[in-house]
Amino acid sequence: QVQLVESGGGLVQAGGFLRLSCVASGSIFSINVMGWYRQAPGKERELVAAITSGGSINYADSVKGRFTISRDNAKNTVYLQMNSLKPEDTAVYYCNADLWSGGNYYRNWGQGTQVTVSS
Repeated sequence: QVQLVESGGGLVQAGGFLRLSCVASGSIFSINVMGWYRQAPGKERELVAAITSGGSINYADSVKGRFTISRDNAKNTVYLQMNSLKPEDTAVYYCNADLWSGGNYYRNWGQGTQVTVSS
């Protein structure tokens, strides 16, 4: 059993910042990719940023230059530093981890954390 637990969401004014954290725990052999997705009301879930175990990073065009993803492999933790937040960043943010557990490869999701940016 693997769990992903996010923290750090909240309400912030436009131009402000938040830092999200996500810790993976349980029977984990190794984690390949960790990332953040978001889903706004009435919209599909979209990739925000992802980082591999080797440090390769991919960002959505809409957050490049404002968001920074990082991870601590020893702690099975991924972070998302979000600066210069805009109202359109308002969404539920989900942590994701593609990992090996019990001999199988899984895509795991956290429960989501709400980020609300007021104008």
